[in-house]
Amino acid sequence: MAATFVAIMDSFIVNVALPSIRADLDASYAQTELAVAGYVLVYGLLLVTGGRLGDLFGYRGVFLAGLALFTAASLACGLAPTPEFLVAARVVQAAGAALFYPQVLSVLQTAFTGSARTRAFSVFGATIGLASVAGQLVGGALVSADLFGLSWRPIFLINIPVGVATLLLAAAVLPAARAAARPGLDLCGVALLSAALLLVSVPLVQGQAAGWPLWAWGMLLLAVPGFVSFAVWERRLAGAGGLPLLPPSLFRLPGFTAGTVLALVFFAGNAGLFFVLTLHLQGGMGYSPLAAGLTFTPLAVAFVAASLLAPRIQERVGPRVLVLGYAVNAAGTLMLLGCALAFDAGLSGWIMAPALAAVGFGEGLGVSPLFGAVLAHVPRSDAGAASGVVETTTQIGMSFGVTVLGLVFAVGLEAGAGPAASATAFTAALVGNLVLAAAALALAPAVLRGRRAATG
Repeated sequence: MAATFVAIMDSFIVNVALPSIRADLDASYAQTELAVAGYVLVYGLLLVTGGRLGDLFGYRGVFLAGLALFTAASLACGLAPTPEFLVAARVVQAAGAALFYPQVLSVLQTAFTGSARTRAFSVFGATIGLASVAGQLVGGALVSADLFGLSWRPIFLINIPVGVATLLLAAAVLPAARAAARPGLDLCGVALLSAALLLVSVPLVQGQAAGWPLWAWGMLLLAVPGFVSFAVWERRLAGAGGLPLLPPSLFRLPGFTAGTVLALVFFAGNAGLFFVLTLHLQGGMGYSPLAAGLTFTPLAVAFVAASLLAPRIQERVGPRVLVLGYAVNAAGTLMLLGCALAFDAGLSGWIMAPALAAVGFGEGLGVSPLFGAVLAHVPRSDAGAASGVVETTTQIGMSFGVTVLGLVFAVGLEAGAGPAASATAFTAALVGNLVLAAAALALAPAVLRGRRAATG
């Protein structure tokens, strides 16, 4: 959970420090964007491979190697003398995170059973929610404090003591489970999947900033034959008795495919809401980075509380806790849209607080049971690969949500400038967010049907 917290927090903590990084390193907008986009791209590309490496060489070993790489790269980021050095260090940092993060889900899936596994996934969900908001709060606080005159650098240096302590504890307590067979890594599969993911990720991350040129649309179109080629190769390798990077049999498991699609839609809505709300708070409403981060507090508190309550609720209502979570999330999004329509430019953090709490409570009920449902019937030998698929899907979902809702927000801003235009753009983006929340709610029964089919 310590590693989970650091990985998730690091995805958010950089955003609030970008102005300080630009000023201190004399970096261009493109360079600072690449410091964020480079991390997202490499992280998304390597998650499935990182998960499979855990299956082959042991979850503990790959976890420790990835966390050590992440910690060393964090030190390099904190000491970066130039924008180019920072971008390179962020890429290495992402590679480390992609190695250790899938092992977290693999350990939860293989080292716990029954109610203990349910509780473990609930703590995992609570950690994600807490880290998501902590990234903005801690980032804003550290930049504002300007510790020892280091400006933005402590946002990376804070990872060093946490990383070292986690490495020492992990070496002592993590199980060293791995798949029974240890053939070589499916390098052709790695290449094909990486190419396909790259064709999707680059347009999602950079397309909007570039004005959606033809190359962005071309890459998205080429991604289709890219994924088809990968699927054909994996099926052929599995038929020949080899160990594919992503076993086709995973998608025949009850609830796995439906749960993966649900994760894509659900995390698209979550990330999109975080993104457009942050833009509106700091742009249209004039909040400071720290004040904007504090506005998310009701959502974070409710998320953590719901994640910890989820096992007890699940004991009473069973897997239907997923439907309950997505219904509450959709209701909270509708409340937030109602606030935006009613108050327009007069909207404030206090007015949004109840709606944000409802959104957070729904998200908390929907995250940890979802991971548990998707991975419930995965064989131990494929736990790493399945974890990598789930994490890659959530990463693509988040990029998709930020891109689509960010595009809606940007189009809304074209009508004018100032608080009124930002309020209009935010309202339009919330409509898109409500559509995603409703889609997640509609997909939840398919996951439940898969679980019922598996249990007879």
